[in-house]
Amino acid sequence: MSVTMSQISLPVFTRHLEGLSIVLKKAQAMYAEKKYDEATLLSYRLFPDMFSLARQVQASTDHARNCIALLAGVDAPKVDMNEKSLADLAARVDGTVAWLNGIKPTQVDGSEGKNVTVKMGDREMQFTGIDLLLKRALPNFYFHATTAYDILRHNGVEIGKRHFMGNP
Repeated sequence: MSVTMSQISLPVFTRHLEGLSIVLKKAQAMYAEKKYDEATLLSYRLFPDMFSLARQVQASTDHARNCIALLAGVDAPKVDMNEKSLADLAARVDGTVAWLNGIKPTQVDGSEGKNVTVKMGDREMQFTGIDLLLKRALPNFYFHATTAYDILRHNGVEIGKRHFMGNP
């Protein structure tokens, strides 16, 4: 039995983003109940040279959207990085999930050997579809999603591994 590109990409991104949305909403409820300032959480970093919670969430959604867009040969929706609340971040995640759900598996399947170019400022990196997914997009996605979870947990949001795994 062979595994397809859509099987190792779309449900993986979707499941973990749905979990991320749930924990952001849990954080929002906790911060509202305790009357905490959400801005402190959005700007929280595990270490000064790391991205803030907001940027970790933005990066995780960007890696999922941009990877699938390149594999499917479609344009990724442009999403501004201007979230000012936990609700805004959850909406960003939910919008990414909705977009991913609109991609048909057939759009991604067969892209393992496809040549794709990732543009980062004035740099361009060349990948095959499978290398983009397994060596760049998924590791980056997991890193940023995990760091977002770590920031939330460190700040008292009652979440655990089951939330990260998409099984709250």
